[in-house]
Amino acid sequence: MDVRIGIQNSPRELGFETEQAAAEVEQAVAAALAGQSALLRLVDVKGSVYVVPSAALAYVEIGSEESRRVGFVA
Repeated sequence: MDVRIGIQNSPRELGFETEQAAAEVEQAVAAALAGQSALLRLVDVKGSVYVVPSAALAYVEIGSEESRRVGFVA
């Protein structure tokens, strides 16, 4: 699934693919925004860890869980 994170005072967004379920990502974002966690921590498909301070979050876009198709489809 694709995740895009907008960070305040930054002209670029952070985008990556993760194997985490949409509900799991949504819970992590909700906990960060509710003040239960000072950081939003997500892991991408390659194992890289992304840590963003909760106070710096502008938006989080959670894409669909379908994988992208490559090539021609009949």
